[in-house]
Amino acid sequence: MASTVTSIEQFPVRVFGGPTALFEYGGLRFLTDPTFDAPGDYQVPGGLLLSKTTPSSGSPAGLGRVDVVLLSHDEHPDNLDHSGRALLADVPLTLTTPDGGQRLGDKAKSLADWETIKLDRPDGGTITVTGVPAIHGPGPRGQVEPVSGQVVGFVLTGEGLPTVYVSGDNASLDAVKEIAERFGPVDTALLFAGAPRISVIYDGACLVLDSAHAAEAARILGARRIVPVHYDSWSHFTEGHHELVAAFTAAGLADRVDWGHRG
Repeated sequence: MASTVTSIEQFPVRVFGGPTALFEYGGLRFLTDPTFDAPGDYQVPGGLLLSKTTPSSGSPAGLGRVDVVLLSHDEHPDNLDHSGRALLADVPLTLTTPDGGQRLGDKAKSLADWETIKLDRPDGGTITVTGVPAIHGPGPRGQVEPVSGQVVGFVLTGEGLPTVYVSGDNASLDAVKEIAERFGPVDTALLFAGAPRISVIYDGACLVLDSAHAAEAARILGARRIVPVHYDSWSHFTEGHHELVAAFTAAGLADRVDWGHRG
């Protein structure tokens, strides 16, 4: 039986489609992987084409203040598109991968695995953001990163605050186990899912968690609330809302799922 989620853990999360979500935590406003472009095609390295199929449910102009962008990686347009990249110029801080931090300029801060940064809260105290492992494909990191690039996840903690995990484009349950050992149980897990597949990469294996593995990740983390993202709006996502509902129901976790507020 799922435990009851307290009000402090149920801070609102606005979801916009794809991997993009906005939430306030400790008085700061965090945005994940900004993607606000209209539907269209994107050429990516290797001659591949990624197609956005559905518009975002909001726009950068409607976000209000954004204090920090949690950017799992900057190399793929389904995680950082043209409008998202432009938005970074107006945000005081972007946290991202070691390689991405070098590419994105002075407002970007790199986080390696288990590296932390402390952010001042408006009313006193601090938020600690920890970079955590993420592997963007099947197999060990040393084999995946040369193909898919670096990815980082994030854990947010603070005195009197819930523990929040943002997975980024991670396909590794072993990485989730490492995170759970250090931070579990997690109060809110923003889990990137969608089972994205590209036939010519890794023989069509998943690049990010499929629905069953997302449910297993939530179980490993002991997540009291699960906010699925990164499961719609792109043609290479092969599993969506229906499959996620089925997987979390089968795992006995359906009552912990929060689909967020649209737009």
